[in-house]
Amino acid sequence: MSSWLLDAAAADTIATPEGLSEEHRLIGRTARQFVEEQVLPELPALERKEWDVARRLVRQAGDLGLLGVDVPEAYGGVHLDKLASLVVSERLAGSASFGATWGSHTILAVVPLVLFGTEAQKARYLPPLVAGEMVGAYGLSETGSGSDALGAKTRATRQADGGFVITGEKMWITNGGFADLFIVFAKVDGEHFTAFLVERAFGGVTSGKEEHKMGLHGSSTTSVMLQDVPVPATHVLGEVGKGHKVAFNVLNFARFKLGAACSGGAQVAIRESARYAAARKQFGQAIASFGAIQHKLGEMVARAFAVESLVYRTAGLIDARIGAPAPEEESAAMLAAFEAHAVEASMAKVAGTEMLSYVLDENVQIHGGNGYVSDYPAERHYRDARVNRIFEGTNEINRLLIPGLIARRAAKGEFALAKAAAAVAKQSGPGGSEGSPDSRRLAGLKGAALTVLQTAVDTFGTGLADQQEVLMHTADMLIDTYASESAVLRAEASAKRGVPKAALQADAAAVYLADATMRVAASARQALAAMAEGNTLARLLDAVQRLTASEPVNTVALRRSLAQATVQGGGYPLGQ
Repeated sequence: MSSWLLDAAAADTIATPEGLSEEHRLIGRTARQFVEEQVLPELPALERKEWDVARRLVRQAGDLGLLGVDVPEAYGGVHLDKLASLVVSERLAGSASFGATWGSHTILAVVPLVLFGTEAQKARYLPPLVAGEMVGAYGLSETGSGSDALGAKTRATRQADGGFVITGEKMWITNGGFADLFIVFAKVDGEHFTAFLVERAFGGVTSGKEEHKMGLHGSSTTSVMLQDVPVPATHVLGEVGKGHKVAFNVLNFARFKLGAACSGGAQVAIRESARYAAARKQFGQAIASFGAIQHKLGEMVARAFAVESLVYRTAGLIDARIGAPAPEEESAAMLAAFEAHAVEASMAKVAGTEMLSYVLDENVQIHGGNGYVSDYPAERHYRDARVNRIFEGTNEINRLLIPGLIARRAAKGEFALAKAAAAVAKQSGPGGSEGSPDSRRLAGLKGAALTVLQTAVDTFGTGLADQQEVLMHTADMLIDTYASESAVLRAEASAKRGVPKAALQADAAAVYLADATMRVAASARQALAAMAEGNTLARLLDAVQRLTASEPVNTVALRRSLAQATVQGGGYPLGQ
């Protein structure tokens, strides 16, 4: 419930890559080896739309247990925790196209069944989905309802026997060209938004032509037409009229997993950049020796480290919330955990996708002209990643959700926003006088974010949702604060454990925190200027200045240190 914003966390309480079990590491190696040895060699066939190859790869993933990480053993899954689920997403990022195929199948088709399916539905569909014998897809978006998912026009008409007939068209459906099972959202009698399990074999389900996309050429994206599709009453997923519960909670999990995939994708690109920069010579020396290139590599690593730390911490929070429930209570526990950490899931999505966009843009730049042609993978990575900021809810929608959800929880008495903001106003320094310099700086960032959010609530009240610019500035502050704290805590945890790369992690955390502090201050100033004026604005700006005050950090030297370690190691130097 975003308690991290109110309380300081201890370094030894957060989940980090360094704390992974051997079981986590094993499934991570399995996923990475599968991509490198099985998927990447088939990329040309996938990009030719040879979907029999895609189906074979899905089956192979099933044989390796990569489709059932989130599924109970009773239905053929391997039933691991969300850290394991994160690791698989991260390692499959070496192939974005197959990653989209896998994600649509395992996250958007399998997870809804796990969370909302009846025992009969789970028994019928989960085993073949987990084995890869059946391929799943998710049908939510329509031409006129992308971000406005509840505005769907697809209609489900009740029949005398209790069943339904569904008619409508879904757009941009990943796996749409060859999926067997679709999670389809339709309005019962044109009114009650509901989720259904629809098999292609029911009849009346047809796929449109493959979309000519900017990227992800090796994944299927089509429209799906539903023309008088007969759907039994037993194929309602969840409850009639409660389709939003299915859609939004599944998207919470998908957003978290997308953040993990972006973390893995960034590490792949950093490896490519480091090796290219070490081999490419200009003016008689490797371009890796130039300060401008070192700045790029160092910044890529610092941003990737912050997001990696954020997504692992979030996985740990979700796992802690789920706990160890009885089997019959497990779905409810997972659902409660996803709802509780919807804010952090949206943060993972926004932070991960935008970090990856930065890293891949710099990857192209480091490759120079070679980055702009298809002879090198930099060009493909760049195109493939652009959609990440659009699907699973656009980054704009997620930015609105982050502070909006916290404000709604505060209004219900579930989050002590007013009390925390009042305490911030009494502080005499950036974060009080206690703790390390980093902890005081982080407390200052939290204080600035709380100040702006409380000011927004006080200023706009029930009209806050209409103030999108203010909400987006506030979201940026919250994301930077959570990412900064996650990076700092992880570096501290590594130092306590004697991890050899702890000092280098501290460098990365220091770079990110220094720049995040400046971004938070700038966002706060813009948001406050939209809400206050005169003496009130001056007082609020003075408070933000006090909260974000800090000594300059020599980030030039720190980025050089990160870059040199990256080049020497031939890749991302801070992960597993």
